[in-house]
Amino acid sequence: MTGETARAISTHPEVLKRLAKYLAQQCFRNTMIEDLHAGITPNSQIVDYTDVVVRSPYGEIPWPKLSRLSDEEMKALMIDVVNKTYHALIVLFDDRLGGELIKILAERDFLPRWAQRAFG
Repeated sequence: MTGETARAISTHPEVLKRLAKYLAQQCFRNTMIEDLHAGITPNSQIVDYTDVVVRSPYGEIPWPKLSRLSDEEMKALMIDVVNKTYHALIVLFDDRLGGELIKILAERDFLPRWAQRAFG
């Protein structure tokens, strides 16, 4: 990453916000989390889902206390996230590719519908 690219990121809050969303999409959203998220979500009449339980051979588990990911799934997810982050950083720190990415992000938001409230 050239000094010019780093300045373009650090001195333009909108570019930095767009880069954060781009990295979140590339490094987390576009991972196996999509497969884990693809299941059926229960309906609840109560906002905190305390009216939802999962039956197991060992009894009922209240939804708020249920682990949604197994240890194996969490490990696989984190490996996927690290690999995607590694590849995103390769692009970002490549003088040509990183500069082009920042230029594009300065011109437009790849994810305009993603909420801005995450940035406080």
